[in-house]
Amino acid sequence: MDEIKTRFLFSFDETIAKELLEETIYPWEALPKIGEFIKKIFENLDSSKYKEIGENIWAANNAKIAQTASITGPCFIDENAEIRHCAFIRGNAIIGKNAVVRKFNRIKKCNII
Repeated sequence: MDEIKTRFLFSFDETIAKELLEETIYPWEALPKIGEFIKKIFENLDSSKYKEIGENIWAANNAKIAQTASITGPCFIDENAEIRHCAFIRGNAIIGKNAVVRKFNRIKKCNII
């Protein structure tokens, strides 16, 4: 079962959720903790790189977010991410650097690295 353990599935150095993932043995253990973790990272974000775009929704200044995307917080969208037309992010989601959420994708309680 080692192949499904968090440390074998993720490179912790490439995600803002490093601290959260390091606490887990299996990745699904992080799911109920994502919302509180996102609220915690809001406190330390560099305001020159990130901005609050909605209630408990933070995005990198260079993230591309379609006006027709639906985003519910808490949510964090990292640098160079792209949220496309009609994408749905339904809270407790971390969208990592360079990630793409496509048209009609529904995202909830997840960490997309």
